[in-house]
Amino acid sequence: MPAVTAVPSAVPGEMQLVHRALARDGDAFRTIIKTHNQRLYRIARGVVRNDSEAEDIVQEAYVKAFAHLDAFRGDSSLATWLSRIVINEALGRLRKRRKTVALPENPQAEIIRFPLNPSDDPERTMAQRQILQLVEQATDSLPDVYRTVFVARVIEGLSIEETADLLGVRPQTVKTRLHRARALVRKALDDQIGPVLLDAFPFAGRRCERLTSAVMRRLGLES
Repeated sequence: MPAVTAVPSAVPGEMQLVHRALARDGDAFRTIIKTHNQRLYRIARGVVRNDSEAEDIVQEAYVKAFAHLDAFRGDSSLATWLSRIVINEALGRLRKRRKTVALPENPQAEIIRFPLNPSDDPERTMAQRQILQLVEQATDSLPDVYRTVFVARVIEGLSIEETADLLGVRPQTVKTRLHRARALVRKALDDQIGPVLLDAFPFAGRRCERLTSAVMRRLGLES
């Protein structure tokens, strides 16, 4: 029988941080929020596909979590506990929204913060942004059941067991959904990536000017 990897419990120091927060220690609250903001936002964003609503969901989730912080026993990590609250809040918003209005097909948003260097050539920066936009669109186009798993596993880097615990499904279900999600994202990118890759490795801007100047100097045509 294969070994089962346990879902991580509270990391060292988390319970102490929780106890400080329960004592209304402001620094403890700030530490919890700053530590988990990015993950919680991305998970919420992965469900509702809307930037401002995702921020609102995370705020509401924090309020609910802090109001019931005494329920945290450390059986799972604080990140998993908070993520589960965010998931429930996001899914509730999604169900409510679907009762009143259809989801937009191509919402504008950012899922992954691609590390762009401001000193890079403008052409390269533009190409990177184009690729990022394609990844965001491909992720947004996933059906809900696959997108949530994809965001948790690929974007947030949660383990199979953590994702299964977070979503309340079996690990094998996570693997199946992730496989399907990756196939769908790959197909979406394959359909669009060709034209973008024509600009993926630009040789212009500062790089072009630098090389031109160097050659001209070696030829004695520029001081």
